[in-house]
Amino acid sequence: MPRFVILEHDFPQLHWDLMLEAGDVLRTWRLAAPPALDQEIPAKKSFDHRLLYLDFEGPISGGRGKVKRWDAGQFSWLEEAPGKNRITLEGKTIQGAAHISQDPEGNWIFRVWKS
Repeated sequence: MPRFVILEHDFPQLHWDLMLEAGDVLRTWRLAAPPALDQEIPAKKSFDHRLLYLDFEGPISGGRGKVKRWDAGQFSWLEEAPGKNRITLEGKTIQGAAHISQDPEGNWIFRVWKS
């Protein structure tokens, strides 16, 4: 099973990076708040990251703050399409079905619920 990590990142302002293993990269979204069951959380698609972030905590080079692991585990793809991703998360903190998708205006939203 592929792995995921959610990193609390304090730069440029506090946010949470959701990173999903996809081959040799981590597909990444910046979440405006920590994941919580049955809450829609604004998100922003970010650039793909290196796999090393699956196990990394600490300062980021170039003065870009520091990251701390908020949750990690394995996940499964249920649907993977442009603008719509459905997954199941099996983390230490969050377990359940989740989606990260774009609304009609193009804004990304993340939501997780018990499966």
